[in-house]
Amino acid sequence: MADDPTSQANYTEIATEHVSFKWTIDFANQKIAGSATHDLRVLKDDIGEVIFDTADLVLESVEVEGKSTSYEVKPKHPIMGSALHIPLPSGLKSGSLIKATIKYETTKECTALQWLAKEQTQGKSFPYLFSQCQPIYARAMAPVQDSPSVKIKYSAEVTSILPALMSAIRQSPPSDGPAHDGKVIGKDAVTYVYHQPIPIPSYLIAIAAGNVVYRPFPRLPGKEWTCGIWSEPELIEAAYWEFSEDTARFLASAEDIVVPYRFGVYDLLVLPPSFPYGGMENACLTFLTPTLLAGDRTLVDVIAHELTHSWFGNGVTHAHASHFWLNEGWTTYIERLLLQVLHSPAERGFSFIIGNKALKDDLEMYVDRPKYQRLVIEFEKGEDPDDAYSGIPYDKGANLILHLERTLGGLDVFLPYVRDYVSTFMGKSITTQQWKSHLYGYYERNGGAEKIKALDSIDWEAWFYGEGLELPVKMEYDSSLAESAYKLAERWDSSRSVEISKLAFQANDLDAFSSTQKGMPPKLWTDYIKKANEVTAVVFLERLQSYKPLPSSHIEHLASLYKVSSTHNAEIRLRFYQFSLADPSSPAAQKYAVEAADWVIGGGSGMVVGRMKFCRDVFRAVFKVNKDLAVSAFQKEKNSFHPIARKLIEKDLKLSS
Repeated sequence: MADDPTSQANYTEIATEHVSFKWTIDFANQKIAGSATHDLRVLKDDIGEVIFDTADLVLESVEVEGKSTSYEVKPKHPIMGSALHIPLPSGLKSGSLIKATIKYETTKECTALQWLAKEQTQGKSFPYLFSQCQPIYARAMAPVQDSPSVKIKYSAEVTSILPALMSAIRQSPPSDGPAHDGKVIGKDAVTYVYHQPIPIPSYLIAIAAGNVVYRPFPRLPGKEWTCGIWSEPELIEAAYWEFSEDTARFLASAEDIVVPYRFGVYDLLVLPPSFPYGGMENACLTFLTPTLLAGDRTLVDVIAHELTHSWFGNGVTHAHASHFWLNEGWTTYIERLLLQVLHSPAERGFSFIIGNKALKDDLEMYVDRPKYQRLVIEFEKGEDPDDAYSGIPYDKGANLILHLERTLGGLDVFLPYVRDYVSTFMGKSITTQQWKSHLYGYYERNGGAEKIKALDSIDWEAWFYGEGLELPVKMEYDSSLAESAYKLAERWDSSRSVEISKLAFQANDLDAFSSTQKGMPPKLWTDYIKKANEVTAVVFLERLQSYKPLPSSHIEHLASLYKVSSTHNAEIRLRFYQFSLADPSSPAAQKYAVEAADWVIGGGSGMVVGRMKFCRDVFRAVFKVNKDLAVSAFQKEKNSFHPIARKLIEKDLKLSS
């Protein structure tokens, strides 16, 4: 296996097996101070040093086997950070264990951490801290061998004046006990103790601290794992309502498809709005954006995606950034299979249709950098993996696996392989070649020459390394749920020469179905209808983008009629802004560019729409309409965005290279 192109650690010679963190969260000075003690396994005889990845840390001291030792921090690489070299005693043999303790503190340059002022929270009474370590930012929070190839157990003792959460199982105080162990929140220090007994990659080490409360979800009969929700008190009712009905059901259904869940706890944390992703699959504690709180459970499918990572990513892990698609492609494929199991095959097809539009947009975004259109990206040493971040590994990867399913004979033939794949590599980090070799090996044993011939018919080179705007094969999806959206978009396209006063469109055009319940219980049918209407609106607005832009008068009428420019559903609002800003010179684009920019920066509230799926797309669209508007809006709330989002938006707006 080739070394990780984003790490300077010598993990192939000596690797961490367990790390113990002792941290104090200092809100006043916005830093974490403490120590990391590594239990290291020697993998090569006579290894003379251990090398950790670090970034913008202030080191205080280093001990090896309890004895103070010298160390060297190498000059900072702009992407990989500063390699920490620690000498080891001579004569170490492969297989032996050795302990190293580093005392340090983080700095305000830490990319992994975002510190929020109280004004940027729902309660406006206490500050907030949360981390985001994927892909390569754990090194800014602690000295680690920051590669997915290294999977570690960890324990933590975190002292904080606000409740502290981590991607592990809480030992004390109990989650369902009094908040902050009954002490005064924001004043009294409490030490929170956590343990993660399952080896995970460093990018899954996560922390959050703020005025958060917990509510457990109802337990499913026969399940040993538990689920629950954390959020600020002001959101706990809404968050519990949004996710309590589906989370455990999704997790149990995923177990039926794959293998049993092994992390013991699956909790959700709704973060403040600057969180840069829809969700982050931190072990035991999925981080979520508040943009999912639509008030109608229409966006809960993100939970299906994040919990599927428990097997694909957290369980079977990509070896390094070049193979990231193994995490996201597999997760997206299984997420959509869950939609089929929970709802219908048409739901699965609908999700692939929506994903296909996003895939085409992202492939077009990288026309001038076609390397990033590939599924397997051969990163140079020190290349920034965030430069390649897009939906391509998600949707191109999911389409490859769907193509495999169909080529090999359908789900009855494919699902036994999926279970074998997960069982074989659970707890390991693998490359694309290892995945492919196992695939061939499985079907050689379970199908013989016929299945091998089917696998050989796949153009692997085109799927892995192909560039351009098209997939290697033309993929067909069940489009039955999209037909009403397609027909409505066609009607709008045909209406462009009709006066507004003579248009026959109605406010309920986007209602997906009649009131016929098709045998479903009333409550399930109501939730299903809401979800169907939401995705119908998304597909309708995306379909409109395939036509020549409508006249500005029609765009404004559409916005007013369907309320798509003011909806609280961020997925619909994003698509409306993409549609309305498509012709940068139009009066509609000039009008809605102002609204779009104001939306993503929170209207001056400091509560920005930090999810990069929304803010980056909107800033890029506004930039094409009015560069000065995009730049000035971003600069106004620049520091309210997470450091990762801030860095990428600056590149999008040509403020940095």
